[in-house]
Amino acid sequence: MTLTRRPALTRAAGLTPLALALALGFAATGARAESLKEMYELARAYDASYLAARAQAESAEYRTAQAKALRLPSVGLQASSTIVRAEQDADSTTPAGTTATTSEVDTTTHQVVLSAQQTLFNRANSATIEQAERSLAIAQAQWRAVEQDLIVRVAQAYFDVLAASDTLSTVQASKKAISEQLASAKRNFEVGTATITDTREAQARYDLSLAQELAAENDLRVKRLALEQLVGKPAVEPKPLALPVALPPVAPANVDDWVSGAEARSPSIQAAQLALEVARLETDKARAGHLPTVTLGASYGQTWPNGSTETRLRGTDALISTSRNGDSRNAAVALTVNVPLFAGFSVQNRVKETLSLEEKARNDLDASRRGVTQLTRQAYLGVQTGRAQVKALEAAESSSKLALEATQLGYKVGVRVNLDVLNAQTQLFTTQRDLAKARYDVIVGDLKLRQVAGQLQPEDLNAADALLAR
Repeated sequence: MTLTRRPALTRAAGLTPLALALALGFAATGARAESLKEMYELARAYDASYLAARAQAESAEYRTAQAKALRLPSVGLQASSTIVRAEQDADSTTPAGTTATTSEVDTTTHQVVLSAQQTLFNRANSATIEQAERSLAIAQAQWRAVEQDLIVRVAQAYFDVLAASDTLSTVQASKKAISEQLASAKRNFEVGTATITDTREAQARYDLSLAQELAAENDLRVKRLALEQLVGKPAVEPKPLALPVALPPVAPANVDDWVSGAEARSPSIQAAQLALEVARLETDKARAGHLPTVTLGASYGQTWPNGSTETRLRGTDALISTSRNGDSRNAAVALTVNVPLFAGFSVQNRVKETLSLEEKARNDLDASRRGVTQLTRQAYLGVQTGRAQVKALEAAESSSKLALEATQLGYKVGVRVNLDVLNAQTQLFTTQRDLAKARYDVIVGDLKLRQVAGQLQPEDLNAADALLAR
């Protein structure tokens, strides 16, 4: 059995990918690392889809105010000025003979009318107002859903960058260890204590690590661009997790509590419930086609006439002039009752249509409840599975470290070959990368669980920030 010297241990094996990612990130950008909450605040002021949804929600308030105007009186002021000029030829016969006259009439009339109208009973208008109020509540529920979606999108992009950075640092640490192992294999081959196989195996692993490094660098750039596009800030640098990592437990621990809470707070269920109420009000509005409407109206007007008439006997210079002046005022109050009698069965058919739409809204509500329940259970199981996976990977990390040390010792005494050491190093780096990714998935999964359960708030990001390095 040929004894060979133990190659120098790579210091990279003792560093975690997170520490390497942090060092590489600061060295590359020199930027101050930002917390998840800070990234979210930036996204709230920049993300176009979020801002568009906020504007849509704000417009619903004004649309509701327009509908409420149906309860208020309408007042109008009308003013007119009329000028009339007429010329008339007339022949009149009397016992004294026939008289021919030409008359010119000039009349100017100014009129002002103030009118007001108030609806006293109109069931269709009342239903429209109630629908507008429900629509406003729907818009607010949809707005909460958009806000929760932004929280999850920012968290996902944030930890995607950290995961990509961990992958890159893992590949680079692995490449450095393989490089040192390759140099050791070449030295041992030169002195005749190792075969060419060790050198070629190390060279093949080194070439593969170069390709993996290029892919990891590109993936990190893509993930960073996605986060920058979301927050509207270049050269963003997320904070890594603080070591050691202690993930908080899921609270409440019972999945049924999450499901019951989702039915009470889920924005999608609330929107579906409100949509059903809107459909019911639409049926009431359709049935109002058989009901009378009562309107109270009042008006007050004033007229200022001013005119003159000139009558001339044809063939003479005789001229008769008259003038008219005088103001007139009038006031009126009217109570109008409109009773529909027959509209060609349109009301009956409209009622049948709205009843079918009401049934559709009821089924949509049931589908929303079932969907939220299923998604809540899936998200809860995903978080629990992720936490179990984190524990398993933590144990695997400890085992991989011990396995690497044993393999390096075996290589030193000649019972292990170079390939065994490379495999042990790769297993340790891969386990550390997968462990970090599993932790990120648990953090994001917890936010997604709160999202589907309708409990996610911006303050929930504080718990995630508490896990990050200071």
